[in-house]
Amino acid sequence: METIVQNIQGVPLNHYILFCSVIFAIGVMGVLIRRNVIIIMMSIELMLNSVNLLLTAFSVHNGDPAGQVFVFFIMALAAAEVAVGLAIIVMVYRNTRSVDINALNRLRG
Repeated sequence: METIVQNIQGVPLNHYILFCSVIFAIGVMGVLIRRNVIIIMMSIELMLNSVNLLLTAFSVHNGDPAGQVFVFFIMALAAAEVAVGLAIIVMVYRNTRSVDINALNRLRG
């Protein structure tokens, strides 16, 4: 366990920040550009995972396990989001035969 912590601490924190920023930006672009609900949910998961990685990197860098504990709460939130989101997608698909966001306008009235 000690060697894993030493290896993680060997990578500069700036590399983690840059990597997580790129992953988060890809997730934001996926949410803003794509019209498919499944792709949008995957992009949200990508953003949550980049935040988890950065929290873990900061936690190991500072030697404080509080960030890693917070990651477990984010993972639980992500699992609940997937369960509810997929249930909504299934119901929308049953009504519209599409998972396109524009098809949701037909459900309004």
